[in-house]
Amino acid sequence: MNPSEHIDKLIAGLDDWRGRTLAGVRKAILAADKEIVEEWKWMGSPVWYRDGIIAVGNAHKDKVKLTFFHGAKLPDPEKLFNAGFAGGTWRAIDLYAGDKVNGPALKNLVRAAIAYNRTKLKKNKKKTPARSRVKVRKRKKTS
Repeated sequence: MNPSEHIDKLIAGLDDWRGRTLAGVRKAILAADKEIVEEWKWMGSPVWYRDGIIAVGNAHKDKVKLTFFHGAKLPDPEKLFNAGFAGGTWRAIDLYAGDKVNGPALKNLVRAAIAYNRTKLKKNKKKTPARSRVKVRKRKKTS
């Protein structure tokens, strides 16, 4: 089973509001950029990637949690983040029964996460030394 099929199965198995909410979150994320890739990680969590991890989704007993790995670095003008403020890196959106997914705002947040991932990639490429520049010293033989 591929990752998307695992996510389909997870959503189908949540036959209450959590399944509908996770499906709405997934739809908004995938609509934000056509090159987003879905993965199935950490013993059953949907993860969305584009030039790095964007977010992970989890259905809990009383909520659906969408955690952005670099959420603390992202602009959030619509104030979607409502959890994870104690951490220095990640931020989360906790959705409860009756909450509606703000699709346009979520798409903008996903696009901001992708932009952040791309700048992080560029910085890491600049820091990595080219293989040809690394000099290897040969040890002198002693007789």
